[in-house]
Amino acid sequence: MNNTPFDPEQVLAAPAIVFPGQSAGHAAAFRNAWDLLSRRAPREALELIEPALAEDPDNHGLRSLQAWAFLMRAQLGRAEEVLRDLVDDDPSDTWARHALGRALERQSRYDDALPHLRLAAVMSGDVEHELDVLRVERLAGKI
Repeated sequence: MNNTPFDPEQVLAAPAIVFPGQSAGHAAAFRNAWDLLSRRAPREALELIEPALAEDPDNHGLRSLQAWAFLMRAQLGRAEEVLRDLVDDDPSDTWARHALGRALERQSRYDDALPHLRLAAVMSGDVEHELDVLRVERLAGKI
């Protein structure tokens, strides 16, 4: 039996979670950037994402976070560019397709946004996505 008292200063280090196609560095960048974006800190998140993407420019997860950060910063042209690439790479990516529709909507490009929003709504079955379609249809004068 160990009679050593508990030391609150002692820190246990868990190994990094590494997803297929990512190095431990990319996984850490992803986790930390996600945390920053959830705290509404897109500039700081981009500071982590950009170097990781320089090493692995095809990393889908990091590119998605980059698009999210651009949307949060209202850098809509940059967000649109990343999101179009994501949708081209994976047409079944509902989040990227919906986010692309929202980026186009925020640029008042309603007719361009509608196909993406409609497809995302059908793919997801999400009521919020359906409401986005109705809102943009009204803005576009379709209903």
